[in-house]
Amino acid sequence: MISDDDLIELVRNYNPKTNEALIRAAYEFGGRMHDGQFRHSGEPYFTHPVAVAAILTEQQLDDATIITALLHDTIEDTKANYSIVAEEFGEEVAKLVDGVTKLTNLQLSSVETKQAENFRKLFMAMSKDMRVILVKLSDRLHNMRTIRSMRPDKQEQKARETMDIFAPLAGRMGMQWMREELEDLAFKVLNPDARSSIIRRFISMQRETGDVIQSITGDMRLEMEKVDIEADVFGRAKKPYAIWRKMQEKGQSFSRLSDIYGFRIITQSDEDCYRTLGAIHQRWRAVPGRFKDYISQPKSNGYRSIHTTVSGRDGKRVEVQIRTHQMHDVAETGVAAHWSYRDGVRSQNPFAVDPAKWIAQLTEQFDGEDDHEDFLEAVKLEMYSDQVFCFTPKGEVVKLPRGATPIDFAYAIHTRIGNACVGAKVDGMRVPLWTRVRNGQSVEIITAEGQTPQTTWLEIATTGKAKTAIRRSLREADRERFITLGRELARSAFAHVNKKATDKALETAAKQLRVGSADEVLARLGSAELTGRDVVQAIYPDLQAKPGKVVDARRAVIGLLPGQKFQRATCCEPLPGERIVGITFRGEGVVVHAIDCEQLADYESQLDRWLDLRWHDGSHAAVYGATLDVTIGNDAGVLGRICTLIGEGKANISDLVFKDRKPDFYRLLVYVELRDAQHLHTLMSALAAESDVASVARYRRPVSETDASATAS
Repeated sequence: MISDDDLIELVRNYNPKTNEALIRAAYEFGGRMHDGQFRHSGEPYFTHPVAVAAILTEQQLDDATIITALLHDTIEDTKANYSIVAEEFGEEVAKLVDGVTKLTNLQLSSVETKQAENFRKLFMAMSKDMRVILVKLSDRLHNMRTIRSMRPDKQEQKARETMDIFAPLAGRMGMQWMREELEDLAFKVLNPDARSSIIRRFISMQRETGDVIQSITGDMRLEMEKVDIEADVFGRAKKPYAIWRKMQEKGQSFSRLSDIYGFRIITQSDEDCYRTLGAIHQRWRAVPGRFKDYISQPKSNGYRSIHTTVSGRDGKRVEVQIRTHQMHDVAETGVAAHWSYRDGVRSQNPFAVDPAKWIAQLTEQFDGEDDHEDFLEAVKLEMYSDQVFCFTPKGEVVKLPRGATPIDFAYAIHTRIGNACVGAKVDGMRVPLWTRVRNGQSVEIITAEGQTPQTTWLEIATTGKAKTAIRRSLREADRERFITLGRELARSAFAHVNKKATDKALETAAKQLRVGSADEVLARLGSAELTGRDVVQAIYPDLQAKPGKVVDARRAVIGLLPGQKFQRATCCEPLPGERIVGITFRGEGVVVHAIDCEQLADYESQLDRWLDLRWHDGSHAAVYGATLDVTIGNDAGVLGRICTLIGEGKANISDLVFKDRKPDFYRLLVYVELRDAQHLHTLMSALAAESDVASVARYRRPVSETDASATAS
């Protein structure tokens, strides 16, 4: 682990005006908060935040981002909280740390939904402050570099998530070096044999041909000298995963693959870039169809460069990128260039894009896509795509992913144009809608009143924006028919478990399934996007739950000293699955509080009494008390139905207290014994679905009603 002095020196290299005292204070604070915590590898946990901070110094980021990296796990994993971080390091840092914490804490049921929600969360965090994502990406990069200390199943899960989400996100942000490293680290976990094979072939090829990179680099420098161009030339072999992807895409073996080397020529001016291109093409034969000018047509993340592929020695193809120093800075850091510092001041790079505008452009493509799987598909299409540039009849440029069709072009102009599209002309000639558009073509969309999207368009469209708009239109067209059918399917599904598909039950299911409204639930039932079982399970999951091995309640908490006993605090009644902290009492053991309990404020000055605790993983018995604040209609049999519903949810009522009696309603506190926080959430959802329940909420006693006493576990 690097020291605080070494970290400050890394920052001072690009920002001599750095606030050394604040970075040193953050280093000391983070070390103190994580003291006694260890990584899976056995190293002190604080080595991780320090490594993340060091990665961010390579991107020359500001003090607030470096400090956030040092503290990014304190709110989540230690006794520190938002107010403490804000008081010590200011609101800006506290908001950034809180943003990273919220990204990390997201937990959902299915893998697909989790990925889609992660993207939504990433976009939301980016819209508030891009630096949250920069810290999160660097956090993931260090975790991937040290992934071997994790369990094999966890390694595969993290590697897959990295390949699907974080690597393409880094690429879309213009941080190509990070994308390549993340992909290769994930590849090493997901397909180690293929990666090892490629590396062995590289070594064998180098023995046979010698150092190709050094030879070609020398040749290129010589060509630059001939035309009097001052430039730096760098060469490298592509990463194993990049080679593997080319092999899969082209269906070729390693021996037949040619363009596995890449070279960069960094010049002093835009003019020198084009002069360099001429010199390279004069010396080596250009490969047709492999030229891209991102200087005149930059990418949305600010990336500018000329790309060309030429046939080098022995007919081997090599890729050449030509750019200026300022272009190279943006190419290395992408959208993060907006935050970069140089010589103590914010870098004034004319090619750096405004992060707010970039995010607005990116998120606009996915507005209105409510379905998690569709959203995830749409985002991945945009993340992985390369671009082509087409023109409207008026000469305006439209950027599309490679492989796009006139349908995509129409929706890129406006959703109204896309919905009314009946045909297209490319360069003045009528073409089918499934035609793939190419760079430089002029596209004219033919529309007709009364036209609506067709189901077959989903197979033709390639952009997330087009697919989203088509699906939305198709759903609206068949919506009424699907709602009618869905209502009958819901009635049948609920009757199967002796329940009624009331409007309130369907509204509760909509909240659990995150689909917006009861009508949307019915529409998706009718269109077979949801099953009746899905809807019933959203409200009553315990009706078919299977029992598992139960954790001993006496050893349910991890982190206690040998022989130490614990009690649950009566104020917050923490449940398994919730984040907890312990407060020691001399002669009485430990009282366990939920991490957000108000009463913890009384012990902020007695940090020596705090214990970092967590619940034991696994199934718990329904012995943990919690209190529900329920308001029900004053009608015959209502209370009995509520008690029956709680019993069906596998929860026991230990007490019941009426707090308010009115002619038309009762308000009561119901004391129930539960397994964990998920059990509480499920029970509250089932109660909320009942027509006679006006409201249901978790009740936590105010400080005035409690003392340091606790309920026995």
